[in-house]
Amino acid sequence: MNNMLSGWFLWFILFWVVFLVGMFAIGGFFMFRKFLKKLPKEDGLSDMDWEEHYVKETNNLWKQREKDLLEDLVSPVPELFRDVARQKIAGKIGELALKEKASRISEDLIIRGYIMATPKRDHKFLLKKLNQRQVDVTPYQHLF
Repeated sequence: MNNMLSGWFLWFILFWVVFLVGMFAIGGFFMFRKFLKKLPKEDGLSDMDWEEHYVKETNNLWKQREKDLLEDLVSPVPELFRDVARQKIAGKIGELALKEKASRISEDLIIRGYIMATPKRDHKFLLKKLNQRQVDVTPYQHLF
């Protein structure tokens, strides 16, 4: 009986060690990615600093309808990552709005910014969401 218990306990400990090492590796990966995004570039600001700058500069250009559209577009993103995705996408939209000297954030700016800020591997989810909203994506094909 004691021999069986020690064999079972050994497997439990082995599983627990592998599980913890895996979780630490996953957590470390995401922390390292965030660390890299926070490192300053040649201009002294990091990617995250620029995102915050663009969001702050264009905050007054957003109307409630456009905020709701952005919220609807980021809804497929898992809740754990949704805030980060929203910040990144809003930063890209703000960057486009400032470059084009837009007087307000339009649906066109939101869609273009969303496509440009979204990784290529997630474009199929974006296309699905845009099709659900009955948005014609032909003007944006060059961005995909």
